[in-house]
Amino acid sequence: MILYSPPRPATHVPVIDLAGWRDADRRRALARALREACRDTGFFYVRNHGIPQELIEAQFACAARFFALPLERKLQLHMNRSRSFAGYEPLAAQTLDTDSPPDLKESYYYSCDLPDDHPCVVAGIRGYGANQWPDELVGFREQMLAYYRAVRALGDRLLELLALSLELPEKWFAPMFREAAGTVRLVRYPPHPPDARFNQLGAGAHTDWGAITLLAQDDCGGLEVQNIAGDWIAAPPLAGTLVVNLGDLVQRWTNDIYRSTPHRVLNAGAHRDRYSVPFFYSPAHHVRIQCLSTCVGPGNPPKYAPCTAGEHLMAMFNRTYGRKVA
Repeated sequence: MILYSPPRPATHVPVIDLAGWRDADRRRALARALREACRDTGFFYVRNHGIPQELIEAQFACAARFFALPLERKLQLHMNRSRSFAGYEPLAAQTLDTDSPPDLKESYYYSCDLPDDHPCVVAGIRGYGANQWPDELVGFREQMLAYYRAVRALGDRLLELLALSLELPEKWFAPMFREAAGTVRLVRYPPHPPDARFNQLGAGAHTDWGAITLLAQDDCGGLEVQNIAGDWIAAPPLAGTLVVNLGDLVQRWTNDIYRSTPHRVLNAGAHRDRYSVPFFYSPAHHVRIQCLSTCVGPGNPPKYAPCTAGEHLMAMFNRTYGRKVA
């Protein structure tokens, strides 16, 4: 049993070095470091993560090429044209912070490329492609899928360490992610305009909805994380690292022992666009999310009613886009 104790207010986002992760003793040490980060911040950087820097840089280059397309062309790839909502999201289409003005960002979603007759595609479940590709951008599709494979492999490795940190067998999460909903998002934040509305940000304060998020960010800065005391701390870009944070499903699984932490983005420090590439990794749509046995006990009963991963993801999607999706 993992007993609950109050987390400490963080003053920075910790860095976890994954070097030597295949060694059994090293894995246990990494699991302990992961546990501390998940309790105190719900955010951490990973170094020596195994994804080539050239692949990450190519992803950003492709993002810049995509967003440079004419608006009318991007609108032809609008996410509303896709059963699974893969495709282009225009500027100010999403409101992450409820009751605030729309977010000042545009984005492009894609996932693993599934055929039109795949059951998850037919059902219109978000996170399961068919994707909408800008075919005029040579090499774009190939780069996107190569990056997807790389971040998903890293996500699986982190899930093993997450399981060990929770006193579970390291492959405990694996069956739930065999047909996982993994979505990559290319995001462009224009410089913050002087005439922005009150409390209008690049991305309003929010938690991520799924299990874990792996974020590549450029050198522009602007990501901020809220600690347990309610203070906002910067998560600046660090060379050679990715940012990892927990989503709502892990907080539900762990009965609030691990944190799905509010965060936000304000592109205020530069007179240029900010680009980021998050990978949202969630279990299969049908997976039932209920408190882990290692996270409940006398005096610490379950705080959340069980739900499926899909029910939670769809509820959050509907809320932030102001629509009803089954």
